[in-house]
Amino acid sequence: MPVARPTVLVLASTYPRWAGDPEPGFVHELARRLTGRFRVLALVPHAPGAKKREVLDGVEVVRYRYAPEAWETLVNSGGIVSNLRRARWKLLLVPGFVLAQAWTAWHLLRRERIDVIHAHWLIPQGLIAALLQSLPGRKVPFVATAHGSDVQALRGSTMDAARKFVVRRSAAATAVSAMLRDQLVAGSAQGERTRILPMGVDLEHRFVPDTVVTRSGAQLLFVGRLVEGKGVDRLLDAMPAVLHRVPDARLTIVGDGPLSIALHAQAQRLGIFDAVTFRGALAQSELPDLYRRASLFVAPFGWREGLGLVLVEALGCGCPVLAGDAPAVADILGENWRQHTVDASDTGALSSRIIDTLLALEPARKQAEHLRTRVMARFDWQVVADRHAQLLGECIAGGARAPR
Repeated sequence: MPVARPTVLVLASTYPRWAGDPEPGFVHELARRLTGRFRVLALVPHAPGAKKREVLDGVEVVRYRYAPEAWETLVNSGGIVSNLRRARWKLLLVPGFVLAQAWTAWHLLRRERIDVIHAHWLIPQGLIAALLQSLPGRKVPFVATAHGSDVQALRGSTMDAARKFVVRRSAAATAVSAMLRDQLVAGSAQGERTRILPMGVDLEHRFVPDTVVTRSGAQLLFVGRLVEGKGVDRLLDAMPAVLHRVPDARLTIVGDGPLSIALHAQAQRLGIFDAVTFRGALAQSELPDLYRRASLFVAPFGWREGLGLVLVEALGCGCPVLAGDAPAVADILGENWRQHTVDASDTGALSSRIIDTLLALEPARKQAEHLRTRVMARFDWQVVADRHAQLLGECIAGGARAPR
């Protein structure tokens, strides 16, 4: 008889609400690539218009209710931290959000044969997984993954203690970048026990170069959530100087979020609205063509950026990149990362680097080709999924003991 696959219970906040959802889908992308080796259950928050249960790409998705459907707005269109900053009343949703996921996870543990939990974000999912080990029933080892906001946006001694508790009780902990791992060490959250294990990008089939597509001579591109820290406002501030030197330059902004209206108004105020196209949020399948046509992908991240996989997507398509000098970017661009970064808080420096690149595109294209080889070996989903599968297997074999 065939041997039953071990079962992984995935706990997450951000997750596709339906097939083709433009919301960040990296947790699902990993989960679906594990289904060949594991039975994967994903316990994620419900959202208006989403099904409570479905099988999505082989992943059994369970969406828990945490408020009346019209109020289930804590996660999407910007992320939890940004939504709380924009609308403080949503703090009232947080207790139900956390308790409902914990309660549903406990019931799944009692009904299903769960072998390991993968908690994406140390807080709240990692904390939920840690507390589940104190409730009656079978104790299940868990992996806790730090993505960025759970380390950088949640500050203070209480949060440091919570992260330390999660890492201490986990069978293994991972951080998506060296910078996040180092911050866990600085926060006394036992980051020295935390592996660097990023999320991935489909560099084999989706984000690939296309020699048939011709790059525009002066097409700039940004892809990401329109939230604080992504630097879109600084990019718009830099555009008048860019247009003065490169009059045919055009900027396409892909993404949605709480700053959307303010950024539209900013473009109008700067007199550059005709040179800027706001595309809104697009499905992943629509992005490669934009990367292939762009002359330069600009990601003026702030220093708190957790990793920046949009850079990997752009490089996968052979697109030159210019990023803010967030330390996490070094994980993607390598030891010479400062050649491809700029202090994005300095509008003059940002505009100058954009202008210099647009006026000398051939060297930038060659650098992008070189960097593509690097990111292939580190960030392709097949490589990343294999590493996660190995870690989860170690945790199952070792129980609550942390693999070394």
